Amino acid sequence: MRHGPLKLKAQLLCGDSIAFGPGKADLLDAIDAHGSISAAGRALGMSYRRTWLLVDEMNRCWHDRLVATGRGGGGGARLTDAGREVLAAYRALEAAIDAAVESTAAFARLGRGLRDAPLPSGAEPTMTRGGDGA
Repeated sequence: MRHGPLKLKAQLLCGDSIAFGPGKADLLDAIDAHGSISAAGRALGMSYRRTWLLVDEMNRCWHDRLVATGRGGGGGARLTDAGREVLAAYRALEAAIDAAVESTAAFARLGRGLRDAPLPSGAEPTMTRGGDGA
């Protein structure tokens, strides 16, 4: 989620694997909309292999499968009840993060101190706020 120059991303971990995050949430939305892993991948600009690996990782990380697939090629895919619950809870978490950012002055202060783009390599930063440059 981007708020001006600030970008926050919530990820749920299962060991060292990312069990769920913004990309996987978008993938579940696309599977739900298209009824197929390959069509979801195409809609998101991902290869079928990458899409399938993400679905497999999600299904291995949660107690219940998030995506159910048909047997054989072309069998389609659908979100399970667990998949719908995880997606809804994650979207609620994103909304809570958005609300926290909007109501927190610290985030605004951080954003004000950033440049629009980095200086070129080797350029000397100028002191504009009375700091010591560190």
